[in-house]
This record gives sequence, structure tokens and C-alpha cells, in this order.
Amino acid sequence: MPVVEQWAYLDHAAVAPLSAPAAEAIREFADEAAREGDTLWPIWAEENERLRDDFAAFLHTDRSEIALVPNTTYGINLVAEGFRWQRGDNVIIPAGEFPSNVFPWQNQQRRGVELRVIPNLPDGSVDHQAMLAAIDARTRIVAASWVGFASGHRIDLDEMVSAVHDAGALFFLDAIQGLGVYPLDLEQTPVDFLAADGHKWLLGPEGAGVAVIRKEHLESLDCVPIGWSSVRGAYHFGEARMDLKPDASRFEIGSANMVGLRALRQSLSIFLRIIAAHGPAAIASRVLDLADELNAKLVSIGAVTARHSQRAHRSGIVTFNPPRVSPAQFRKLAAEQRVAVSCRGIGVRASIHAYNDSADIDRLIEVLR
Repeated sequence: MPVVEQWAYLDHAAVAPLSAPAAEAIREFADEAAREGDTLWPIWAEENERLRDDFAAFLHTDRSEIALVPNTTYGINLVAEGFRWQRGDNVIIPAGEFPSNVFPWQNQQRRGVELRVIPNLPDGSVDHQAMLAAIDARTRIVAASWVGFASGHRIDLDEMVSAVHDAGALFFLDAIQGLGVYPLDLEQTPVDFLAADGHKWLLGPEGAGVAVIRKEHLESLDCVPIGWSSVRGAYHFGEARMDLKPDASRFEIGSANMVGLRALRQSLSIFLRIIAAHGPAAIASRVLDLADELNAKLVSIGAVTARHSQRAHRSGIVTFNPPRVSPAQFRKLAAEQRVAVSCRGIGVRASIHAYNDSADIDRLIEVLR
């Protein structure tokens, strides 16, 4: 991570710095495209298919369920717009969701679909019981973020998915604040739909992400929007036949972000290597330990923090309220000292990744002092 040469970068819940392999992939692609034009296009397209394989391995699912998408919002809209709603249906989300997981569902009100927003608990965490109690016979989808972008609260995904299914609804996971840190085995945790961009915890570029559409739900979604790449004969440009691809790649409607997807594959390869060497829980354990260390040091000098009492609900996000200065002022002061944070939640949001260390934490504490 070249960023460590100058920055204590604690802002992965916003936009992460690029990994060195991702940056090199972008440089290589630019050089190839400049020197060779699209003569290398078949090679680039094959790299995208390898990325599909990598995501399938990473998530323990079939490659036919993987769609390579521009961003989380696009992935959410695939389901929100494509689902065959009936007037009177409803969707349930917790309060405090990032707008990407609000507006696509809210937009279905034009089709007679009710959006039920369930208040959170006083500490800002998701009220699982209230979410489940709100499900009725007309609830079609429950949608929630794996990790709250402002609160840092991590839901009990296994418990939530199981309970939602038992109640007769489907579950959509906005995974962007969790994917890359916490293990997710879709064979064990049968999330119905998932979307995430690669520019946060996966350390890739903006504009390249992943969606998962379970096989059993593929035909229950209309392919909206649709394009030349959605059909089986995609390269028979003189024969526009409406024959949708038999897998989730039908939602890759047009020309792909070749450079972004190549870079994302290189970053994802780092995670796959770490998992192979140290096990699926190693990254999460490292991140949670560092975040706990930051929280303890903040509390020790009198800062007010928002951190869940149970480790299972914690994440790499630690929010705190700096004394005597506004969050925006603190962020500016921190940036002047090459410490990257954001303003979210109760004040300042620090979001720590596995490559950070105690020295990064201490630089933030010195700014606060």
C-alpha cells in the first residue's frame, strides 16, 4: 500500500487508496490501450471472466450468480427495478442507511410499494427484533447494510438472513462496508441478493464492483435496464434477438469498465492470497483488534466514542466526537498532518484496514491531543 509512505490513512469507509497491484494494472492497461488500441480486447474480456471466477471463489458461490457492475447503487437498482412487484407489497430497511439503499426502494412507491423504515436502537445499531416484527404477508424484501456507514454497527448476518427467510421474505445485502474484511460464505449464509463496489475495503478503483443474484431468483427479475450485452448472441450485431443470457451476466448490459475491473482483480488477489495463507477470519481479526485499540486510546484521553459493546457487532469503523472543535475542523487539521478521516455519525469517523498499524493510530491520537 504505497499510501503508507506519507499518510496514516484511516478513511476506508469513504474511498480507499489503491493497492500497488491495482495501480500497476491501471498503468499497464493505459499503455496497452494507447499502443495497441482494441486489438487486445479479447484478452481484456477474458480477464473479466477470471475476475468473475475470483469473486465466485471469494464468496463461495457459482460464477453464474456473479454480475460485474459499476457500483453498489447499480446493483441495488437491478433488484429494485427488476423485481415484479404487486401494488400493496412492501420493503423493509433499517433507519440510517446510506442513500444508495434508500432511494431505489423508495422509488418503487410509484408502483404502489410501501417502504418501511425501522428506527434503530438508542445506540444507533439495527433493531433486529423490530425489523423482523415489521415483516408481514406482503413483505417481499428486507434490505440492510452489512455494516452501517456512520454507526459502524455490523449486523448478525446469519441470524438476520435465517429469520427473514423463516418469515417468508427475501434478503438484500448492501455489502460495500463489509466485503473484503469479514468472511462471507454464501453456501452457509444464503443471501438472496448482494451488491458492493470495490473502492472501499477491497482497495480497488471506483466504478468497478460486484452483484450476486441467486440462480433461483434470476427469472423473477426483469432485466432492467437491458442492452446489447444482455443476450446470448451479444456479438452478432446484425441480429438483434431477444434471448437473455441464462445467468447473472445478463445484467452487464454494455461495454465494461475494462481498466477498473482489471485493477479490482489485482486488489482482490491480495485478499485471496491472505485468506489462503492465514484463513478466512484473519483480516477481520486484525481490523477489529486495531479498531479496539483506537477506541481504547480515544476513550483514555476523554473522547466520546460510539462502539458496540459486543465484538460480533463491531467493525473497522470508529466514530468519535472531538472536544472544542467541529468535526469538519478536526478533519482539516488531521489532513494537514497527513491523517485521513471523514465526518460521519456523531462526529469524526475513522475506518481502519488490516495494513494499518499502531503508529497510524497514534498519529490520529496526537492530532486529537
